[in-house]
Amino acid sequence: MSATGQQTTITCDQCYTDVAIPPLSHCQEAFCPKCEHELLSFRKNGHEHSLAFAVSGLFLLLLSLPFNFLIFKSNGQQHSINITDTLNVLIEQDYLSLAVITALAILIIPFIVLLGISVLSLLCIRNQRWPGLRLAYRSVNTLSQWSMAEVFMVGTLVSLIKITSLAEVSYGISFYTFIGFAICLTLALVNYDKNRLGLWLFRNRLPKPKKLTVSGASVSVQRTWALLLVAALLYIPANVLPIMHTELFGRSEPSTIVGGAISLWQSGSYPVAIVILIASVAVPVAKIAILAWLNFTVQHRFSQRRQTRVKFYRFTEAIGRWSMIDVFVVAILVGLIQLGNTISIYPGPAALAFCAVVFVTMVAAITFDSRLIWIDRKTINE
Repeated sequence: MSATGQQTTITCDQCYTDVAIPPLSHCQEAFCPKCEHELLSFRKNGHEHSLAFAVSGLFLLLLSLPFNFLIFKSNGQQHSINITDTLNVLIEQDYLSLAVITALAILIIPFIVLLGISVLSLLCIRNQRWPGLRLAYRSVNTLSQWSMAEVFMVGTLVSLIKITSLAEVSYGISFYTFIGFAICLTLALVNYDKNRLGLWLFRNRLPKPKKLTVSGASVSVQRTWALLLVAALLYIPANVLPIMHTELFGRSEPSTIVGGAISLWQSGSYPVAIVILIASVAVPVAKIAILAWLNFTVQHRFSQRRQTRVKFYRFTEAIGRWSMIDVFVVAILVGLIQLGNTISIYPGPAALAFCAVVFVTMVAAITFDSRLIWIDRKTINE
């Protein structure tokens, strides 16, 4: 059985090439012959698998909210938190924006994505097209790249390593259910093939990407430059200012991103220190540099090494959100470690600045039109 039952034509959204795709068999994938972008795949019972993982993820997400997430014990004092407590502490510390960002990234957006996948997969299996289904389809495709539950779990593990020398930490029920939720979310997205589902939704003919015009190309280039300039400026306070303050027996100790990584290295946590340095220092710089290089090449109509450039572009798309690890580390530590003058942790101004760097670079990658790598500017429609 094939994905569509008949040959179909898909326009690659990364190079605007029309590709005729024959019926696919189980585990077969179709790639664009020009830019090697994956266009379609087929797995037997793929919709059933994505539905099962999405429903399981929703159930585990709801289970992870009411119970304890982590329990912190120090000098005879104990403090436990659930995920919503973390958000409440951030709000109490006058970091409402950071609380909103965390809630959106790890709870609200993943919930919408899983709910959308559940509805789309179920109705596709039943071959029922409801009103508003196309809006749900577009919402899942747009929001999935902003879902960061798995990044939050990595940040949680990093935060635990940071505080093992300060006190004893134990895990609550929500910790394990949230891990299960993050795994189910990942598997649901792996089994979710947006083009295959789109072919069913749009009756075997996906809408073509909007044609690129001279004015559209110019706007894309200028907007990307503007966003990269903003990201570069924000990167300075994000690394110079403290990302959190640790109050230990009445004495406040500020910590920057690099300073925190150095402390981890000195304490012997070499792998974690390397992860922080890569995710929070190297990745943002690499994204800004790569996108600037790509924007420069399309602005000056370079035609060389197109395959190499598109691979770099996909790399920036894939790694962008992982820079949020340090922000989530701060959110967990602030929510967990609140024992008055004995030991407490508070967010620093760099947390919001770094958050802005991550988001602006992600938007810059979205704004950059990868078709400019492949399309000769002379052939763009006026």
